[in-house]
Amino acid sequence: MPPDSIQLEGMVFYAYHGRSPAERELGQRFIVDLEVQLDLRQAGASDRIEDTVHYAHLYRMVKEVVEGPPRHLLEAVAEEVARRVLEQFPQVETVRIRIAKPGVAIKGSVLKEAAVAVERKRE
Repeated sequence: MPPDSIQLEGMVFYAYHGRSPAERELGQRFIVDLEVQLDLRQAGASDRIEDTVHYAHLYRMVKEVVEGPPRHLLEAVAEEVARRVLEQFPQVETVRIRIAKPGVAIKGSVLKEAAVAVERKRE
């Protein structure tokens, strides 16, 4: 059976993650995509929010992490989001998160964005 999922795409936050002093002082935009996999059959049959994961709760949790304390690496931000999703939403079996920094300044480059993506599964 293919997994069901809830997806939040293109969430935009302003935060202060990065290694350089400029990134930590000036901040920048981060674009986040989140997918959680879980069985949605009961919610589909019942039409009750209690039988699913409310995407507004997912959004608020992602916002709290991304706009929270600065991290040096996007990997650390993504790992914290994945950890919290699995911890706070027991019905989620797998979480995928992609975090991008648009317009990253790398000397001599033309680059749309730099991003990391992680996938974590419930053990």
